[in-house]
Amino acid sequence: MDKFKCLSFFKCRRKENAEVAPKDLHVNENDENQERGNWSKKSDYLLSMIGYAVGLGNVWRFPYLTYNNGGGAFLIPYVIMLALAGLPLFFLECSMGQFSSLGPVSIWRILPLFQGVGITMVLISIFVTIYYNVIIAYSLYYLFASFQRELPWSKCSISWADGNCSRSPFVTHCNVSISINETFQANKSWVDANNLTCINGSEVYQTGQLPSEQYWNKVALQRSSGLDETGVIVWYLALCLLLAWLIVGAALFKGIKSSGKVVYFTALFPYVVLLILVIRGATLEGASKGISYYIGAQSDFAKLKDAEVWKDAATQIFYSLSVAWGGLVALSSYNKFNNNCYSDAIVVCVTNCLTSVFAGFAIFSILGHMAHISGKEVTQVVKSGFDLAFIAYPEALAQLPGGPFWSILFFFMLLTLGLDSQFASIETITTTIQDLFPKVMKKMRAPITLGCCLVLFFLGLICVTQAGIYWVNLIDHFCAGWGILIAAILEIIGVIWIYGGNRFIDDIEMMIGAKRWIFWLWWRTCWFVITPILLMSILIWSVIQFRRPKYGQIPYPNWGVALGWCMITFCIIWIPIMAVINIIQAKGNIFQRIATCCRPAANWGPYLEKHRGGRYKNMLDSKKETNHEISNISDSRKPE
Repeated sequence: MDKFKCLSFFKCRRKENAEVAPKDLHVNENDENQERGNWSKKSDYLLSMIGYAVGLGNVWRFPYLTYNNGGGAFLIPYVIMLALAGLPLFFLECSMGQFSSLGPVSIWRILPLFQGVGITMVLISIFVTIYYNVIIAYSLYYLFASFQRELPWSKCSISWADGNCSRSPFVTHCNVSISINETFQANKSWVDANNLTCINGSEVYQTGQLPSEQYWNKVALQRSSGLDETGVIVWYLALCLLLAWLIVGAALFKGIKSSGKVVYFTALFPYVVLLILVIRGATLEGASKGISYYIGAQSDFAKLKDAEVWKDAATQIFYSLSVAWGGLVALSSYNKFNNNCYSDAIVVCVTNCLTSVFAGFAIFSILGHMAHISGKEVTQVVKSGFDLAFIAYPEALAQLPGGPFWSILFFFMLLTLGLDSQFASIETITTTIQDLFPKVMKKMRAPITLGCCLVLFFLGLICVTQAGIYWVNLIDHFCAGWGILIAAILEIIGVIWIYGGNRFIDDIEMMIGAKRWIFWLWWRTCWFVITPILLMSILIWSVIQFRRPKYGQIPYPNWGVALGWCMITFCIIWIPIMAVINIIQAKGNIFQRIATCCRPAANWGPYLEKHRGGRYKNMLDSKKETNHEISNISDSRKPE
């Protein structure tokens, strides 16, 4: 019971004196780390990381942000953010997790003052996991709806379509002549009812709504008028959400040992479908117009002056690469100590970003086709990013021969893309629990995992009401942006500026071997100067340029915006709270306490004794104490 009374994890953990625990399905006899387990193969890890990075965001979020932020112009800040912020932070987090074999909360033994950063990462992951599985539920619904001879959104159905449902512009008014000297403008329906004929060239056209757009809003979502109108739970979406969580729970009941096998299919299958869609999309009429907006003349480079564009580029890097979410640390913590995490970081980052760009060609070729058949500009085809995957793609699939087959294939691809990322997000939560309560996880890994999935399912029910899409957009707008930037800034400041960048490089070289100074020149430049300054500038600029969220043209009420701020405040408030708690628990005057919390804890270092060399050779002695008090850090480890 003492473990549950602790205010800090530094007091609770006793790795060296742990009793022999029941056999854990998470561990096998070939694992280097018999307490936590390791990946069965390196390919399990790489595919899990690629699956975590290459998710729904590459198909659903990246094209939306590109479309909304100047088309091809958005690729400029995207690549810059990858090189200056995404890749350096990705490598940093993978190295931290592999070096210590700890999750995103316990890893802050490296700097007790910033323990709250790890809590913030986990809380943001929980918020995003809630609505991310709702999007997977949308994919499941469309997958099931595709098992019909004719796709339900292939034409305007009398049961749900209105008079605006049309794939092409339609005439609303025109001029008619009832005598030689008398002409007037009349409604087209009146003209038809009176068997009159429009005068050539006098027709007034109105662009229609595509059947797939009306099906998405009126049938799939049963969308209400706004956040104020919650409506009822859409029962079939709730069932799809439950199924999505059951799939996640079933894949993770053995932890990385089971999910590491599932990803061989879920991480590779999407590339086959994407290739088919790119080829098919390129053959559609009007596709060149969409591609031109994506990478050509119709790109709006003036948007590069907008802070929101750069913030979205940084956010997308974190969203896609999953930097500052805690998942990279969690997955890397199951690596063997001497794994080459540097090459892994390069492979995963490059694969992820190339996939995003590749998927964009499939999206924009279809957007160009939609613009062509609806008589609109590409910029007018879709008004909200969430609609891209559920309007643009379904509309294109409905035009293909054998549409139901291609629809089943595509939405099954969306399902696999989403599940990969969801596996890692849940693993982030369970890894945190395992680090804090290892004995409990050894006995009850499956029940705890399924329990997490069940709780998150109930929390996500608000997102499958008739106002559900507004909630999804609200959580995404606040939690997937501000909090990630704040966590990333504090992470790099804490590890590089306070713990020490040179000390951290020494830690990495313990794993991958010593490198020449020129090898570390780029990483030092980014870690010490460019990345933190860049992230802080974007955060400040974004705060100044903050805009109220809206879905399409529908604004959010004041209480909705206030709730969004409350969500992100709840995530980041733990940073000062845990800093204060740890300072109070330390000994000495206020300056000594702060100094103590700015040094690594006595039990920080490689997880296994055989890897503890150099300054970590005495780490075992410091961890044999009955309680790992923060107050003992200053006695057991002198400042360097």
